[in-house]
Amino acid sequence: MKTKIAIQGVKASFHEEAAHKYFGDDDIEILECESFKKTCEMLKQGKADYVVMAIENAIAGSILPNYNLLRDYKFHIIGEVHLNIQQNLLALPGTKLSDIKFVESHPIAIRQCDEFLSDYPEWTVKEGMDTAACAKSIIENKLTNTAAIASVAAAKLYGLEILEKRIETNKKNATRFLILSNEIIEQKNANKASLSFQTGNSVGALANVLQCFAEQNVNLSKIQSMPVVGRRNEYDFYVDVEWKKQSDYDAAIRKVLKHTINFTIMGEYVKNEKV
Repeated sequence: MKTKIAIQGVKASFHEEAAHKYFGDDDIEILECESFKKTCEMLKQGKADYVVMAIENAIAGSILPNYNLLRDYKFHIIGEVHLNIQQNLLALPGTKLSDIKFVESHPIAIRQCDEFLSDYPEWTVKEGMDTAACAKSIIENKLTNTAAIASVAAAKLYGLEILEKRIETNKKNATRFLILSNEIIEQKNANKASLSFQTGNSVGALANVLQCFAEQNVNLSKIQSMPVVGRRNEYDFYVDVEWKKQSDYDAAIRKVLKHTINFTIMGEYVKNEKV
């Protein structure tokens, strides 16, 4: 039986590419979903085995709504994937740049290509559900005046022509994806963790927590704050930490527990080194 992976978007999207990078090409079935919330519902209902969810991009930054989903659904993070994101301008075969009036793509993909798009102020830029879905729409609806920003894989799958290659502003553009499970899956040689917690509102409260990690040689690789719903001046802090010695991490956690409220280990997993 194939492992079912829920992704936001359609086939040939970057989420599908991330799924194959983590799980391999064999024995997985991609479940296309129109939203990140839908992917979470599929996992919650047992219709999917895992979710692949983008969480941050080197250009566009953190995808904040997805932190809310992590909080609400309380899934376990069992891994991560870093993917180089190469964006291209796709259109129906035979279309010229001068024919283009509309450009469609995912909002984050559009932000990744701001510099290129600024050279064509006459184009109307429209936000869509997903990069690959916008490419698919062009071929399905025979849109002769519309281009999509998407991957080479999308061009191949949907039979589109690449009008301009590598139009992303930063050529080192990368997106980090999380692998989510309904169950805790112990990861051998785990060297990274995603944690969430709250602190008191006193002076130095957060600094005390961060100091606990520093004292144990545990590296803080990311910190993100999100307002606690309905509570003024209260925040959830989401942090990623990395370590070389398990004993250092264990000691840091024991210390941190004394300085935090609602402390949660969202996942312990193997850091993805390759982009």
